[in-house]
Amino acid sequence: MSPRGLIARIGEEGSYSEYRVGDKKAVEERLILCQKVAFDVMVDNLMNSELAVIESAEAITAIGHRAVHGGDVFVDSVVIDEIVMKQLYACVRFAPLHNPCNIAGIEECMRRFPGVPNVAVFDTAFHQSVPREAYIYALPYDLYSKHGIRKYGFHGTSCRYVSRVAADVLNRPLEDLAMVSCHLGNGVTLDAVKGGEAVDTSIGFVTFCGVPMGTRSGDFDPAIIFHLVKEQGRSLEEVERLCYEKSGFLGVSGISNDMREVEQRAGAGDDRCALAVDIFVYHIRKTIGTHAAAMNGLDALVFTAGSGENSTEIRSRVCAGLGVLGVKIDERLNEMVRNGHPNISAASAFVTTLVVPTDEERMIALDTVRLVNHGGQVPPPIASLALTYPERV
Repeated sequence: MSPRGLIARIGEEGSYSEYRVGDKKAVEERLILCQKVAFDVMVDNLMNSELAVIESAEAITAIGHRAVHGGDVFVDSVVIDEIVMKQLYACVRFAPLHNPCNIAGIEECMRRFPGVPNVAVFDTAFHQSVPREAYIYALPYDLYSKHGIRKYGFHGTSCRYVSRVAADVLNRPLEDLAMVSCHLGNGVTLDAVKGGEAVDTSIGFVTFCGVPMGTRSGDFDPAIIFHLVKEQGRSLEEVERLCYEKSGFLGVSGISNDMREVEQRAGAGDDRCALAVDIFVYHIRKTIGTHAAAMNGLDALVFTAGSGENSTEIRSRVCAGLGVLGVKIDERLNEMVRNGHPNISAASAFVTTLVVPTDEERMIALDTVRLVNHGGQVPPPIASLALTYPERV
């Protein structure tokens, strides 16, 4: 079993680190205030003598990073240099919740591991295949051609991974499949993938549109922004914080940005939490329908990430409204996902429904190996780090 680590809730109460190597597991609850402290914890875990992952920093020969937004500049993963760093800073305006965290992680690695090559793997790169009728907004064309205002898409690294795994599970060529990948974490992306390439995606220019998320609104009438500014006297900064940080599950429920807690409260009778779940399910289901239409058919529906992998109820409720597309699941199999049963389709279903645990770190590591020349040899597993970063510090 490959080493796996997680540092969660950075800058929040209840922050903790978790590390697994084989049957060894270390979990420590501690106050982790910022990215720098998180890196201290990560390095301590990597070099923990009991876990025996690596003996020293010199064993690390390459580092891969998730980079959320690469704009139109980065159409593939790239080895990071000074020019790339400047371009990453220029892309901060596209993903103000994400790119600063990505950059902080890269800079910390450069400081701690001087001379070790770093590779950025972009979530937006997978969506370069989306056709222009799907990614260009019906705004004055100059906003796209001169200022790069268009749909970009996110969680592409996750989608790239699960779509390939899905094809393997189905034992069919990826090139022959039309599927919708549902990445349902604190951030949410639904991708239409046909022939292994993205043809549409739910998130657009920035990361608060599409399906409602933990603290982000999802789609709404943009005239609401004008109303909040003109009629309520709110500043644009206030509206931006509202859309990114105070909406979504948190905004509707008034309780939490964590769908696990929202589901639990809904089950206990909290009406606003129940409404938050209803809105979430509705928008997922509706987006799956539009994606199927964009591909002129659907062969597979794939659930992944937080709620996608772990919530039996969310999967069940989403699929219950998709019979018109040929989606039907076996509720007994839906309950058995944790026992290694990825296919939850009913025998009578025309569309295969799968649950595939995402592995963005694996894709990042593979791209890092591809781009960093090791004399033609693939480095041993302990010789590379693949790092993903939280949305908030």
